[in-house]
Amino acid sequence: MNAAVKTFVALAVIYLQVNIVNAQQAAIGKTEITKWQYGKNGAVSLTYDDGSINQFKHALPIMERLKLPATFFVITGGIPGSKYYGKFIGRPVKTIIKESATIPTNEKNFFERCSAGGYLGYKGTISYVTKAVGLYDNVKRREHAFKVMDTLYQKVRNGDFQPGYQPCDEVLQEDGLTWDDLRSYSGRGYEIASHSITHASMPGLDSVNISYELEKSKEEIRDKMGVRSTFSTEVPYGYEDERVMKIAYKIYPVLRNRMPEPWLKEIDRASKQTPCTTTKDYIQWQRGATTKTPLSLMESWVDTAVAKNNTWLVLVFHGVDNLGYEALPHTMLDEYFQYIKNNQKDLWIATFGDVARYMRQKEYTKLEEGKTGDKLIINLSSPLYRGLYDLPLTLKTYVSPEWKRVWVWQGKRMQRVDATTDDKGSYVLYQAYPWTPLTLAGKEN
Repeated sequence: MNAAVKTFVALAVIYLQVNIVNAQQAAIGKTEITKWQYGKNGAVSLTYDDGSINQFKHALPIMERLKLPATFFVITGGIPGSKYYGKFIGRPVKTIIKESATIPTNEKNFFERCSAGGYLGYKGTISYVTKAVGLYDNVKRREHAFKVMDTLYQKVRNGDFQPGYQPCDEVLQEDGLTWDDLRSYSGRGYEIASHSITHASMPGLDSVNISYELEKSKEEIRDKMGVRSTFSTEVPYGYEDERVMKIAYKIYPVLRNRMPEPWLKEIDRASKQTPCTTTKDYIQWQRGATTKTPLSLMESWVDTAVAKNNTWLVLVFHGVDNLGYEALPHTMLDEYFQYIKNNQKDLWIATFGDVARYMRQKEYTKLEEGKTGDKLIINLSSPLYRGLYDLPLTLKTYVSPEWKRVWVWQGKRMQRVDATTDDKGSYVLYQAYPWTPLTLAGKEN
């Protein structure tokens, strides 16, 4: 091949490369809503169940030092000053006790007997209800569940229990928690959300008593904390019982138990599955550390969320420092939270409610682009209720390479953003609310 031909071939290759690059360049004004706020690569939420006092005494100070937000699902009925407490809604319990002497527990009366079980006027009965519901959740073991309830009512009839009322251990572990404390934590950026009134085993309750547990807990939190705190809930024990979920969906916008959205793949904490390829936009990956979970495994969960671009790691904690279910030492949490903090460059660390809000806002917000002279115009619109869906979305807009600095106006709010580049061109990242048009203008320096 002579020199002229070689030169021609080299120029042709360069021409093709330039055209391929140009074909990949994003059009000026092209805008997208980033998958996660601030354009991060993944998200993680720290969540706590039950409201154990040690969560606030020993875990919260660590998070405050590291400036990490978290969500606390609290049992409202056990907090002093609460208006709504545990009770049975239905026929007189004496009638139910009397019937149990001649009519065995069966499919027709199981829910009623479970619902009444904690309110028969005796201490120690709730543990029988919890055990029966755990068995009932397995279809093959329902006869065993019925026998547990028969045993409970027989003991009540025999006078084997002490008179009175005794809540479950989770309620007792909240001792020392106050609404004033919770309002203070909320004001410091922590999400306080519902975990029902009494930590009841919902799949064993009838619909009236399920509704009471969830609705009145929501009402309590609304009155004590404000409407924004009524966004999220976790139905106790992590149940995903379909009958319970249908009732809960009508009361709360978001359940940690389940979020049945067409754009979300869910992996619950009992599953051994890990995030993998999916056609859905997001994956919610729940993991629950126990006393047997090595720190290295917990750290690998964070690494996975960083490596993916669609994964929301939802961490579930219960007990802290020997108080509560599967209690973890605060020293271990300190080390783990520091590891999460060290990955903050790639991970959006936010409350459960805020991540759920952001995803839903992104999926339901419509975006329109336009130009007026040398300005870019972005219009956003959303059908979601502004009172609850009030997080700013992060927008990524491609701009002229001559724009080194960009001014973004939305109403009276102005942001000044420095442009940066990727393989598609120059762009800016900025925050925007989906109800007021945006105007972008830039300068060369």
